[in-house]
Amino acid sequence: MTNRYESIQRELQASPVKWLVTGCAGFIGSNLLETLLKLNQTVVGLDNFATGYQRNLDEVRDSVSAEQWARFTFIEGDIRELADCQRAVEGVDYVLHQAALGSVPRSLVDPITTNAVNISGFLNMLVAARDAKVKNFVYAASSSTYGDHPALPKLEENIGNPLSPYAVTKYVNELYANVFARSYGFRSVGLRYFNVFGKRQDPDGAYAAVIPKWTAAMILNEDVKVNGDGETSRDFCFVDNAVQANLLAAVASDEARDQVYNVAFGGRTTLNQLFDYLAKTLGQQGVRYEKKPVYGDFRPGDVRHSQANIGKAEKLLGYSPAYDILRGLEVAMPWYVKFLR
Repeated sequence: MTNRYESIQRELQASPVKWLVTGCAGFIGSNLLETLLKLNQTVVGLDNFATGYQRNLDEVRDSVSAEQWARFTFIEGDIRELADCQRAVEGVDYVLHQAALGSVPRSLVDPITTNAVNISGFLNMLVAARDAKVKNFVYAASSSTYGDHPALPKLEENIGNPLSPYAVTKYVNELYANVFARSYGFRSVGLRYFNVFGKRQDPDGAYAAVIPKWTAAMILNEDVKVNGDGETSRDFCFVDNAVQANLLAAVASDEARDQVYNVAFGGRTTLNQLFDYLAKTLGQQGVRYEKKPVYGDFRPGDVRHSQANIGKAEKLLGYSPAYDILRGLEVAMPWYVKFLR
């Protein structure tokens, strides 16, 4: 039986449209760009290279045909500038808004910049997209919105108090999207990402996510540092699952819009299990890592356990994640080995 995602990909190839991907030089944005170009879509990308890289765009260029790459227009700009947003949405059918300043620790160090990018920038994009009359606006929300709500798995309607400035900004995105639907009839879909990982996720810097950070440490034979006792758990989501959710959300039915959805696999992996999985999958790539993890203090603002209920996305979007954590790691690790060696 053909699933919804396969049907959508065929329909898009048969009738290409114009997309805007904000944050296109970043991790998730560049994966969205690559998928859309391979489907022969016309894509505008907006990025200011704050956390994205030219090398990601170069890699996408090398992975598609010359004809496909010619359908891409890049705008170097900042979502904090309304004029940049207005220029980017011109003539666009669908917006996939990924541009944001991620990281809970970064937001604790610099809440003002996180707020400016994630709230003021988001509002600029909403206004520009509304005025350009785009068909649908899909935005990256976050599982951090669940805050201190203790229940597992996480259901979209049950959220607690935010535990970081970053979490506040992502919740405000949802509130603004809801108000724009009520006040202006401007439709959108929010995707609450759960610990997305995959190729082109940056392993460098103080705010690197756990999988690329540990992967780099293992490849370079450095210590793997664990925040806490290693029993903290996460619902790790391979990037291709997130790409699928974005495309499904863009063409969602009226019933499915003006809502938020969990985007995850629906599993739960402890950091100790993740360490073993990484060592195993890197071992298959010829990387032997025999050190033990180094345990430290728990990190401020971190949620202890996280796991998504993905039933709503399955029912209303036709979301069907194809990659669990092990399969995702097997696909991602060759990229990291090549990138870091």
